[in-house]
Amino acid sequence: MNKYKKLASNSVLFAIGNFGSKLITFVMLPLYTNKLSTSDFGLTDLVLTTVSLLLPIFSMSIGDSILRFGLEKNESKKGIFSNGLAVVIAGSILTIVFFPFFYLVNEKIAFYLVLLLIVQLFQTLFSQFAKANDQINIFALNGMLLSFVTAFWNFIFLVPLNMGIDGYLLSIIIANVISNVWLAIKVDSFRQFDKSLISKKKIKQMLYYSFPLIPNSVALWATNAISRYFILFFLGAAANGLFAVAYKIPSMIGVLNTIFFQAWQLTVIEEYDSSNNSSFYTNVFGFYSRFLFLGVSGILVILKPVMNILVSRAFYESWEYIPFLLLTVVYSSFSTFFGNYYAASKETVKVLTTTAIGAVMNIFLLLLLIPIPFIGINGAGIASAISFFVIWIIRQKDTQRFARTRFETKNILLNHSIFIMQILSLYLIEDSVKLFLIQITLFILSIISNKKLFVPIIALIKRRDSH
Repeated sequence: MNKYKKLASNSVLFAIGNFGSKLITFVMLPLYTNKLSTSDFGLTDLVLTTVSLLLPIFSMSIGDSILRFGLEKNESKKGIFSNGLAVVIAGSILTIVFFPFFYLVNEKIAFYLVLLLIVQLFQTLFSQFAKANDQINIFALNGMLLSFVTAFWNFIFLVPLNMGIDGYLLSIIIANVISNVWLAIKVDSFRQFDKSLISKKKIKQMLYYSFPLIPNSVALWATNAISRYFILFFLGAAANGLFAVAYKIPSMIGVLNTIFFQAWQLTVIEEYDSSNNSSFYTNVFGFYSRFLFLGVSGILVILKPVMNILVSRAFYESWEYIPFLLLTVVYSSFSTFFGNYYAASKETVKVLTTTAIGAVMNIFLLLLLIPIPFIGINGAGIASAISFFVIWIIRQKDTQRFARTRFETKNILLNHSIFIMQILSLYLIEDSVKLFLIQITLFILSIISNKKLFVPIIALIKRRDSH
């Protein structure tokens, strides 16, 4: 299959799995908010957030190694699976050992925390191996299965049985167990496992690759969450609420990024040794950057009207903090794009060092900008944008050693100019009609500057018409 078509095909499959889970979550939200108290809902969020922090630690990020080594042609897939399973079992035992500590911290959630960690350790093993085994359709279908089974048990436990927080967390655990059994069958795990292939040397090699990704995951987790603590400290809970609402809009692009990067990670690894990977990477980055800039421009056009509909009057001013958060998404996406090159080249230490530079810069800028009265909440978005911009530039320059990717400077600058003009008009023009006309004009300019996006679509239409 053509590598461009394969990237597009994988993106579609990942979209099926991801959009299914997002849709189910959206549909089930009224049920959660009706059947769970605010304190219970907050506690469940705390449990799931804690699991997302602890998972890379207790798994030692072995899932990343399973994917990377599993995609190599000269590696034994049975060996990769067997050694990966050994690490996951060790991580599960370690999780149980830590149960008393979790119990001392919060006895109500300790049991669920341990069970969730264990089922997600195995979920990571099977799902990453499915991707490494070129079973992308299985990976995507699993996303749908996990979502629907979770929703089913959510309903059973929360409505007829009225089990509250216990029912909510149990439904996630049961759904993961069912999903794990299904995945284990589909990836033929019983035949893939071979005890004789487990070796300290291979485990050490896999962990050498994945270990730097553990602090990187923690640093990313902290970077994404830490701005809220600074806003809370300097500006109070109300300001933090406005920022939380503002963050919802950029997170929509985050869903699309997740889909793309799941497919892109596979493609980068597969094409890493290709003789013409430079032109391929350059073309994909050009397409992706145009897509991001056009998407951001489109959001800015409808930002104020949509916020007027979506949120109450008390939260309407949160639109003011969205533009810089959108810029953050653009730069973080670019940095992730180039960060995948490190995974392909097995230079995961570089992922950690570049993320650490950005994290330190982010904290410094948060301390500097948020207390300034006329910047305030926007300091969080500005700090993140600058930090991810620095990470992107460092990674772009450093990865030229082994994966040359050029970008069109003129196009990048033109898109930035349009973006800045859109932001200024949002802040400076109060007349809604005049603002809309200016935003539409700038959006049309964005379409023109990113017209290369539509070349494949036009070519496809012409080809169909000729038949």
